[in-house]
Amino acid sequence: MKFKGLLFLFLLVISSVIAQTKVSGVVLDEFNQPIPFANVYFKNSSEGLITNENGRFYLESQKSHTTLVVSFIGFTTVELPLTKSVTYDIKVNLAAGETLREVVLISGKMSKKNNPAIDILRKIWARKKQNGLRQFKHYQYDKYEKVEFDLNTIDSAMMKSKLFKGMEFVFEQMDTSRITGKTYLPIFINESISEVYGNNTINKEKEILKANKNSGFNTNQQIIAFIKDLYAEYDIYDNYLKFFDKDFVSPLSRTGIDVYNYALTDSMYIDNKWCYNIVYYPRRKGELTFKGDFWVNDTTFAIKSINMAVTKSANINWVKEIYIEQEFDVVNDSVFLLKRDHMMSDFAFNKKEESKGVYGKRTTLFKNHAFNQEKPKDFYKEEVNFIDNSVYAKSDDFWQENRFESLSKDELGVYKMLDTLQTVKKFKQMYNLVSILGSGYIQKGNFDFGPIFSTIGYNEVEGVRLRVGGRTYFGQNDPWRLQFYTAYGFEDNQMKYGLSGKVLINKKNRLILEAGNRRDIEQIGASLTTSNNVLGRSFASSGLFMAGSNTNLTSINLSMMSLNIEPVKNLTLETGMSYRTLKSASSTFSLDYFTDDTFTTTASEVTQSEFSVSVDYTPKRKTIGYGVERSIVDSPYSRLFVNYSQGVKGVFDSDFDYQKLQLYFKQPILVGGFGRLNVITEVGKTFGDVPLGLMSVVPGNQSYFLIENTFNNLNFYEFVTDQYATFQLEHHFLGRILSRVPGLRKMNLREVIGIKGVVGSVSDSNRNLNASNLIYLAPEKPYWEYSAGIGNIFKVFRIDFSWRGNYRDLPDANNFAVKGSFGFYF
Repeated sequence: MKFKGLLFLFLLVISSVIAQTKVSGVVLDEFNQPIPFANVYFKNSSEGLITNENGRFYLESQKSHTTLVVSFIGFTTVELPLTKSVTYDIKVNLAAGETLREVVLISGKMSKKNNPAIDILRKIWARKKQNGLRQFKHYQYDKYEKVEFDLNTIDSAMMKSKLFKGMEFVFEQMDTSRITGKTYLPIFINESISEVYGNNTINKEKEILKANKNSGFNTNQQIIAFIKDLYAEYDIYDNYLKFFDKDFVSPLSRTGIDVYNYALTDSMYIDNKWCYNIVYYPRRKGELTFKGDFWVNDTTFAIKSINMAVTKSANINWVKEIYIEQEFDVVNDSVFLLKRDHMMSDFAFNKKEESKGVYGKRTTLFKNHAFNQEKPKDFYKEEVNFIDNSVYAKSDDFWQENRFESLSKDELGVYKMLDTLQTVKKFKQMYNLVSILGSGYIQKGNFDFGPIFSTIGYNEVEGVRLRVGGRTYFGQNDPWRLQFYTAYGFEDNQMKYGLSGKVLINKKNRLILEAGNRRDIEQIGASLTTSNNVLGRSFASSGLFMAGSNTNLTSINLSMMSLNIEPVKNLTLETGMSYRTLKSASSTFSLDYFTDDTFTTTASEVTQSEFSVSVDYTPKRKTIGYGVERSIVDSPYSRLFVNYSQGVKGVFDSDFDYQKLQLYFKQPILVGGFGRLNVITEVGKTFGDVPLGLMSVVPGNQSYFLIENTFNNLNFYEFVTDQYATFQLEHHFLGRILSRVPGLRKMNLREVIGIKGVVGSVSDSNRNLNASNLIYLAPEKPYWEYSAGIGNIFKVFRIDFSWRGNYRDLPDANNFAVKGSFGFYF
């Protein structure tokens, strides 16, 4: 009897573990037309979703359910019995029913007036600052985060393809998504455990990483940082949620009633709290919106759970679907805290249902909350350059003890599979190819050859130009690095070279010593705010394709030494000295200047020693790595750069005494649902007399490509100044306008408009000093140009049309220009 009882108990436990309900299908109306955004859920549960734009759905639960409920405003609710645990491809037809008295249905859109769902929404707005962590002055909690990438839509053709020949064992880890019902193969997993502290009075938060583990790439901070940036933190109570550098309108936003339809569909007890269920879906296609539903408490108006799915019509590249679900825990009668956050993205080349892609899944769990335990303000100060390598070396026993939830069998198998994969020659070849394309360098031992994208160039002085170079590379956190290159021009038959070295003296405050020398052909005046980057080279002098003639190139011999330090996170101070000689690289271009008061004697070469000090402030900039060189994460951030230079006559036969002050400021502004505005301004002044080689040349752009901080309709050396001020405004609407144009909506095009201007002058003494063949023209009357462009053409191309606003009658004036650019953007 005891054995039978134990056996019965065992069977109950097993059945509760494996019990599962899976159902998929399509919801149609009486005329067999799909009903998008219909509500589908298991009866007497809070597990449900919204159909997609084609009326299709897939719903999975770990529990056993016997009834599926399908409803939509204006239609009769249908309850379907589920006789099997797995039911696929069912067809649900909804008949037109009576319109709810509380809500008026107008052409498929919900009325904003007399809508109980919107009444509840307004109460959520009023109470949002009193919900969650916002209501406490100080808070702390433990966080566990798991990020996984999976190949999806696996079929027999993929399994037999040549791509996976020799790696067939990876398919032993296949599974089925509970959200989409598609097969998938886990290929990467990253886990982290951290402690989070926050102070709402000073609006500061600090996260301390305690442990990190991933499948096969533990030491690669590039991958780890990419994952962190790909899945940024968000708060559903904010008006806009940022995903993949796009601002999506939150369903809880105060502007939500302008872009969403809301409907109150149900109410029930969840965790002993009476909650309302509100379904929402977009009013228009092509906008950055979600569809889904949420449950909200009837007294605190705090969210108990929410599901959000990005519609396929949203103007976002390489992402077919985004699905988000959050669950909140009821701590007491008035406190609802986020307990679980799950986000899944389906990355694919196109948005067709059958297209193959990669799932990116992030699951975050929160626990051990504590409140009003104040930390000193210095506690929140960001570390400039800190890495604790021990967090990446925790044992398997540690992870087994400290994970907030256990990994599935398939997830555990990923670690073993990736370890095995890294021993497979074909996989290593594929990984190396991706690394080369991403970094531009070919690694051989402890030396990198490259960058390969600078191998060939062209200008009218050198003709075809070949360049080879490389750098030492022992790892991404090297404390020192040497770099060099050599180049040869087939027209001038001259060798050029560049050599630099840098060493990280103090890791804590990033004290770096750098020195180098370069002898090369250069387009000086390619940018107004300059630095002594010894290996830098402008596109103006090395681009393969240029518009118009350009022989105004300079032969430069530059030596430099600098010392920079980062005393505070993202604040860099630098001091340095340089020595350069400048002379014309072309017989048709002159840098000549008068050397005597009678203006009879000239010199054609400039020799100049210069000391400089600069401040570079980049708040909210994200970097990768902790060595002498770091990579910058591609995300918008502000920048303020101030540079003071002192030319000293007589030092190493230097020719001129002068002082130059320059300021550069860039501010990206996210304008909610209306896109992003980039604002750039530069001002500068040179005190003292200097020749053409040391003047501030307004940067023109004679290439066919868009180059930041240049003027599209100006030629090189068209304007020359010794004091100047510029401004640039460029607004990206991100498809806000064209998404409403019939016929263009599905193309997901994105609009860009811009305006640029510059004002400047040249002193009489500098005009008198000039003996070159260039007559100084300064934009004393402000010069301006304006542009309009279309981006996201075939997802990778942007084309801009630019017009000159004035100075249109100058010789060789470029009154209209067409520029393009390529890039991979979400």
